[in-house]
Amino acid sequence: MPRSCRPVCHRHRRARAAACLFAAAAAAALPGAAFGQSGPKWTFGGFGTVGAVHSSEKFADYAATPLAPGQAGYTRDWAFDVDSRLGAQLAVQVDKRWSGVVQVITERTVTAGYQPHVEWANVKYQATPDLSIRVGRIAAPMFLAADYRKASFALPWVRPPVELYSTMPITNSDGVDATYRWHTDAVRHTTQAFVGGTRIHLARDFTARARHGGINHTAVLGALTLGVSASQARLEVPDGGELFDVLDRFGPQGHALSERYDVRSRRTNVFAAGFSYDPGNWFVQGEIGRVNTRSMLGDQTGAYVSGGYRFGALTPFLTLSHVRANMVTRVDGLATAGLPPPAAALAGAANAVLNDFLREVPDQSSASVGLRWDVAPNYALKLQFDSAKPHKDSVGTLVNVQPGFQSNRAFRVFSASVDFVF
Repeated sequence: MPRSCRPVCHRHRRARAAACLFAAAAAAALPGAAFGQSGPKWTFGGFGTVGAVHSSEKFADYAATPLAPGQAGYTRDWAFDVDSRLGAQLAVQVDKRWSGVVQVITERTVTAGYQPHVEWANVKYQATPDLSIRVGRIAAPMFLAADYRKASFALPWVRPPVELYSTMPITNSDGVDATYRWHTDAVRHTTQAFVGGTRIHLARDFTARARHGGINHTAVLGALTLGVSASQARLEVPDGGELFDVLDRFGPQGHALSERYDVRSRRTNVFAAGFSYDPGNWFVQGEIGRVNTRSMLGDQTGAYVSGGYRFGALTPFLTLSHVRANMVTRVDGLATAGLPPPAAALAGAANAVLNDFLREVPDQSSASVGLRWDVAPNYALKLQFDSAKPHKDSVGTLVNVQPGFQSNRAFRVFSASVDFVF
């Protein structure tokens, strides 16, 4: 890749990463303007991160997302699986209207360690210069970094702030979307509507399905970008009914708990809004989002604000973030007084299982400082220090929690990574 591609600011870095990694989307942005060759035009690119993470919390592991749990903390003193991944993308521009893209990523999964999976696989039709339609597996347009949240080279940080991005770890959707670009004076607008579904593994034997639809809108005025998105889904966890079958045996109090926390079929709402201002030498951005599953999987609001200043190839940054559980993370559960011993034991076990799930609804605040160094074209070295504290008996964003863990106690995380694109 030529040296002239080296980014000079975060906004240019994002655009460059998109050009390198998301060639079909870049081609669609200029439909036919530069397409003068006969026959399909193929583009291949990729990205990756090699990262090491240390956590001071020794009764749980630190994770960037619950769907890619890391092992830093309890399992390992230093872990390389929190952020490390490798991605490759093949794109084709067939003609002025038709294009396609396939992206494959290898990263840690819930079920089988490192495993490759298809992140994107879609065909796009450019109906008009301003309207495009895609069919297949597409990026779920939930946050500002939806298109490149796994391509860390395009980010100023080691990883997106977990207090927001871990609340919606689903990153793609199998379905169809339509994107329309329009202008009002000097403001460039992009409106995207989508509908589809997804299937994810929450654990080795715990699978969720979702059918969803939503809308995303972005407005750009000079260095300022504003974004807002809203979606609704029918979330189904068919294997998650055993606990609620037990609760239903205990009459009205059990029915009430089952009705409140059942995960087998729930309407879920997601809302997010954010901004980014990047005039060149510095940047500031922030987002807020709420994910309400109406079940024991959680109702939480996450937000962050981050800023940095560029001194040539060096970019120090600061981030403050918080996720709040909009529900209790511990309940008394079933009353056991007066029950026969076997029934009391069963009720107590059901209460314990329910509270184990509820404490996983994150309530946590954190502060991060870090440094990005663009050491060479296509390579960036990042160092980041986080101080985080779970609240309200929640385990926060931690995973693999062990006996002896204490909420309301701060822990520290040190991360070092090398990001690259090719």
